[in-house]
Amino acid sequence: MSDILEVAEGMQYQSSDEERAYTITTTNWVSSPTSPSVAAYLDKNNKDVTSTVFPVNSPTAANDIITLSVLKSLSKGDVYRIEVQFTVGSNIYECYFKVKCSL
Repeated sequence: MSDILEVAEGMQYQSSDEERAYTITTTNWVSSPTSPSVAAYLDKNNKDVTSTVFPVNSPTAANDIITLSVLKSLSKGDVYRIEVQFTVGSNIYECYFKVKCSL
């Protein structure tokens, strides 16, 4: 069961060999996000693994699309919670999605 902060697409699946740059579109929520930041946690114990899975951590925002840096070096069987924060005006928003490393 998802909560209000989880992106509509829900759980994503990625193998340990894949390297993917995910995008989040904020159009149905807010417009023109700025200052995006991302953090990654192991879902099972809340351990911060940002520096491992996002060795280059420089997300960008253009129009209503936030592009994350490449997510990689995942461990088979683990579920990662990817938390994204961004600013619109003077407000800070946050959303998240989960990625399961299936292979």
